Amino acid sequence: MTDDIAIAHEAEAIHGRYVTRLDSGEAAEMTYVIRAPGVRDFNHTFVPDAFRGTGIAARLMARAIADAKTEGFRIVPTCSYVAAQFRRHPEWSEFKA
Repeated sequence: MTDDIAIAHEAEAIHGRYVTRLDSGEAAEMTYVIRAPGVRDFNHTFVPDAFRGTGIAARLMARAIADAKTEGFRIVPTCSYVAAQFRRHPEWSEFKA
């Protein structure tokens, strides 16, 4: 399931999200607010109950880290899930604001 999900990045002037549409018609998402140039505050992660534990949130996070690498932004981990992922992946420390 998680290997073939498409993750879209939807961005507006001061906020955005990484989102995937699930087979159920629901969406999983990770949202952020732009705090300063090059700084995004990731403040919320949501995965519907039926899809928790399937790795979807990890895929959203991996996409955010990949974009941080290519776009050069840093992440404020306000969301508890994002903070936990930074603790689990010390190799991402350069992307933490």
